[in-house]
Amino acid sequence: MKDLGNAPAALVVIDDAQATQRVDNFLLRTLKGVPRSHVYRLLRGGEVRVNSRRVAATYRLQPGDRVRIPPLRRPTGARRPVPTAPDPGFPTVFEDDALLVIDKPAGVAVHGGSGVSFGVIERLRAAHPQARFLELAHRLDRETSGLLVLAKKRSALVRLHAALREGRVTKRYWTLVKGAWTRPPSSEVALPLRKHVTAAGERRVSVERGGLASRSRFRLIRRLGEFSLLEATLETGRTHQIRVQLAHLGFPIAGDDKYGDFELNRQLAKRGLKRMFLHAAELAFDHPQTGARIALEAPLPADLAGFLDRAQVSAADAPTV
Repeated sequence: MKDLGNAPAALVVIDDAQATQRVDNFLLRTLKGVPRSHVYRLLRGGEVRVNSRRVAATYRLQPGDRVRIPPLRRPTGARRPVPTAPDPGFPTVFEDDALLVIDKPAGVAVHGGSGVSFGVIERLRAAHPQARFLELAHRLDRETSGLLVLAKKRSALVRLHAALREGRVTKRYWTLVKGAWTRPPSSEVALPLRKHVTAAGERRVSVERGGLASRSRFRLIRRLGEFSLLEATLETGRTHQIRVQLAHLGFPIAGDDKYGDFELNRQLAKRGLKRMFLHAAELAFDHPQTGARIALEAPLPADLAGFLDRAQVSAADAPTV
């Protein structure tokens, strides 16, 4: 958007190509150059209206919605330099004209906010300024590494979201948990999960009656002394699903700073595991445009593979009782 000084209010009617995206994302893409903090201030203050009503930042636009964008006062003189995102350097696992799949490293949030200036999506948009559309198809926790899908076309995003809702996307993770796995080697887990916010403003999830249904299948890969290496296959995609389910069952994920064994985590950090052992290792889905089956893999990162090797050696050296 050009610097027009005191720009008048604008009314935008949402078409099919713009529908299903969150209103905050729509505004951030439409009001290029306007600080994120100002966009969210407009939403919180009710200055942005959809069909003459206030909406939350998470509202998803529908075809025919009428979005009123208020007048924006911006200087007509020289602009301050706009900070640029660093080169993302994310390994590309798959890319065509509709999709981009990367191997996300641990420690990188998928989007900015909560003190994070540039998440995955902001870095990739900065690295692909020519891209007319680029959106996350799903999310990974900040400390989770592995396969992350982005859509380069709105039609692809809509079809991917439908496939995720209908359980037509296979997502498998590798995770290391505390303790010897005592459940069946292949075990299906179904638990109700409810999201809440702590007094400190931190988002948490707990197992509670009346919560949203969550289903996962866990398969024991091998036991490693005090740990068990599991494969987790998601059948639903609830927030923190694997982490909360395993903690509830008594097998917290090694290094999990929200739901894990905090004393164990301190010991693990000294032994070289400085983050949560959870990795999105496999994805399989039908291509949203061609229908061809896509099957992708991401190997364990070096830090997790190295810790696993050390744990295996320790388990082999442990005395037999």
